[in-house]
Amino acid sequence: MNSYSKILVAGSTGMVGSAILRNLKTKGYENIYSAPRSHFDLTKQEDVERYFRVNEPEYVFLAAAKVGGIVANQKYTAEFIRDNLLIQTNIIDAAYRYGVKKLLFLGSSCIYPKHSNIPITEDQLMTGPLEPTNESYAIAKIAGIKMCQAYRKQYGFNAISAMPTNLYGPNDNFDLETSHVLPALMRKCHEGKDNIGNDLGGPYQYPVTLWGDGSAMREFLHVDDLAEACVFLMNNYDEEEHINVGTGEDVSINELVSIISSVVGFNGGFHWDETKPNGTPRKLLDVSKIKSLGWKPTIGLREGIEKTYDWYLKNESRI
Repeated sequence: MNSYSKILVAGSTGMVGSAILRNLKTKGYENIYSAPRSHFDLTKQEDVERYFRVNEPEYVFLAAAKVGGIVANQKYTAEFIRDNLLIQTNIIDAAYRYGVKKLLFLGSSCIYPKHSNIPITEDQLMTGPLEPTNESYAIAKIAGIKMCQAYRKQYGFNAISAMPTNLYGPNDNFDLETSHVLPALMRKCHEGKDNIGNDLGGPYQYPVTLWGDGSAMREFLHVDDLAEACVFLMNNYDEEEHINVGTGEDVSINELVSIISSVVGFNGGFHWDETKPNGTPRKLLDVSKIKSLGWKPTIGLREGIEKTYDWYLKNESRI
């Protein structure tokens, strides 16, 4: 890409797409396009084809997707597989047929088996059963990887796939029913500060109820680091195999809770509801491949959480 390339960021209003948009603008790219939902329904083939025919993008970041945490994945299983298959199929196919030079498809680390060897290398894809709580989403994302590879093999289309670990940051979804673990914890702690009781010892904050037992291990990547990686890969990676993007470090959910409550200022304690699922026991990506190309993350977990909470406070009225 150069500064005058016509670049489409599909999903530009979401957390990942908006971060890529910010990154591109910071780097001086001038011809950046989006496909606003008010004008284009990416699940409809005719809308996507019309967009590509009229705008003729040269490079595509496919960040558009239906996403959510365990609750949303279990409640809307049909929507997660249907909408994601439609969005990615429409965009990948239109990108090829309308002459796009290169496409980056964004997947998710949930594509890997529930009991993968840790750290998870790229070659562990489809080597065991998936985590049941987000299986529909994972299957759709695996299909996206395979579609990119098939279009490369049959048509010579330059489509690459990046698999980020758990993400967080500005423009995240903080809805307690549909969000991922980190933003849900942040909102629960924030709202818990105002849930005050009184006894003979004076005012106190009520405990917050959390799912599982806190033992699950997770890796977290700030979305601005992911955006930097996406632009880096668009300019430096052309292989068929998907590539992991993460920090290479993980923490327990219990440790994550401690950091978030400290940043937010919540002192009320926690009740772990062990009747609810933990999800995959441990998920940590092997990121040696992308690091060997010259990319590495720069935002530490506590720093990233502090930045995210600052954004949350400034935007609370519209969350």
